[in-house]
Amino acid sequence: MASDTVEPASEIAATLTRIVDYIRWGASRFVAADLSFGHGSDNAIDEAAHLVLDTLDLDPGLPDAYLESLLTPDERQRVIATIERRIETRLPAPYITGRAWFAEMEFFVDERVIVPRSPIAELIEQGFQPWLGHREPLSVLDLCTGCGAIAIACAYAFPDAQVVATDASDDALDVAAINCDKHDTGPQVQLVKADVYEGLEPQRFDLIVTNPPYVTRDEWSGLDPEFRHEPGFAFHGDADDLTLVERILFGAPDYLAEDGLLIMEVGASAFLLEERYPDLPVTWIDLERGGMGVGALEAEDLAAWVEAQTAGA
Repeated sequence: MASDTVEPASEIAATLTRIVDYIRWGASRFVAADLSFGHGSDNAIDEAAHLVLDTLDLDPGLPDAYLESLLTPDERQRVIATIERRIETRLPAPYITGRAWFAEMEFFVDERVIVPRSPIAELIEQGFQPWLGHREPLSVLDLCTGCGAIAIACAYAFPDAQVVATDASDDALDVAAINCDKHDTGPQVQLVKADVYEGLEPQRFDLIVTNPPYVTRDEWSGLDPEFRHEPGFAFHGDADDLTLVERILFGAPDYLAEDGLLIMEVGASAFLLEERYPDLPVTWIDLERGGMGVGALEAEDLAAWVEAQTAGA
């Protein structure tokens, strides 16, 4: 409906000349079209800046002075087309650009994987402190890796660690392989097809990190169109409850080292998890940059809890 009232592209191109003009115009168009954000940007101006600069092959950290630069007629048409594509398709911006940022690193993404945006990025940048304390992980497992962002960021954070990244989706593992090549991880990061632990060789890890599917199908179907362009499996894992989260928790003692640490994101499902398991030995982490439902569990405490749960059953 908004596109019916917009000026023709030729008139826009004749009127708007600078980079900053198109960022402003794009943001106005996005607001008028009632777009949803949350895939690297949380507002219309940042979203427009991302798309305009990427279309022009310019770095997102471009100094402000360059935003006054004049665009050629061809550049103007290309930027207009990108802005209109975002509105007409409701694709998340990273699917249009093929780029997403996580833990200050750039990753390739497309519609085979969810756009990486886990608040676990903040913990990786901090070396998982103070949760790891004096421990230096030499083996890391990233369950449900998606595009590989968490695994690759962990490899950079812990250069001496061997990182195993698993996913049940062949498509996701293909994208993760692209990102491993992009960041030249070599043999440090091993990609394994596994459904949680099924398919993973028996081994022990100093650190397990996971952002598994934890949104129910009903919740996913009610999300804005931008989110429903992402693979539903990455949101709900074909489950309507805490099944996947429970599989991770109950299986973790078999894969954690004796003094290992499990970091798990469950978002708003943390309330359901606490309601079902009020004695779960989890510490919910306060995140400086926002986000919720990221918990830390020590291997020894988790093993004792699982043993008690099993005995009680």
